Amino acid sequence: MSNLTEYGQGIVNDLGRRYGLSSGAVICMIQAVINGNGTMAQFYCPELGGGGQWMRGGMTMVGDMFNHGLKNTVNNLCSEIASILAGGQMIFEAPAASASGSGGFQSNNWWPPELGSPSSSGAQNNIRYAIFPHCHRLALDANGQVSVYDTQQHQIGGVSQQQGGGSSLTFSSQFGTVYLTSLPIVSGHNPFLDQSSASSPASHTSNRAPEPVQSAPAQPQNNGGNRDDVFAAIEKLASLRDMGILSEQEFSNKKSELLQRL
Repeated sequence: MSNLTEYGQGIVNDLGRRYGLSSGAVICMIQAVINGNGTMAQFYCPELGGGGQWMRGGMTMVGDMFNHGLKNTVNNLCSEIASILAGGQMIFEAPAASASGSGGFQSNNWWPPELGSPSSSGAQNNIRYAIFPHCHRLALDANGQVSVYDTQQHQIGGVSQQQGGGSSLTFSSQFGTVYLTSLPIVSGHNPFLDQSSASSPASHTSNRAPEPVQSAPAQPQNNGGNRDDVFAAIEKLASLRDMGILSEQEFSNKKSELLQRL
């Protein structure tokens, strides 16, 4: 476990006092939210009912599935932790460059130093990423090539990479799915452009100049992203139902609620 910064220790003490939890339990939940890129958390914490899951703006599940007070506590705690992480200040001290990474942090700062400290960082396949909400930047390291993107009004969360190169590298934000090719490049170049240019003509234009999008992704992307997110959430619900964590009634209610978003 990484050491807490002075700021992080203050956060742990404050959350522990207000939620009636030990420092270990608070650190466990902070780590779970970091691992979920601020949008979800999967955890095991005896003080919070054992195993459970939290999704921002979605369902919260705990081991004691009918304990609604406990669900509310977990939801409020994780939501507050996510908001704190979005502020960009470091909770844990960064490991030494020679040490292996732990606690959701990279072992060294591969991004440009002027970006400061990321709110979250991680890796997806052969790509490393770091998110800097305080300066609206996203840094990517693909095979040693670092590029920096302007995230504009997006509050970048999770990352996923489908088959097919950079045109399918996507992130989630409060507006839905964000495609890498829709973000203006601040420095470096799109490391996937050569890979995807033969099959994706649109990638040529997206790398030459910023897209004239000021507030949200283009509507077709947003609608598709919403459908994908809803269907993915329903699949997770079905899995939880099959595991006995959700009852059939709880599954049906949540499924209906999610389908209304389409």
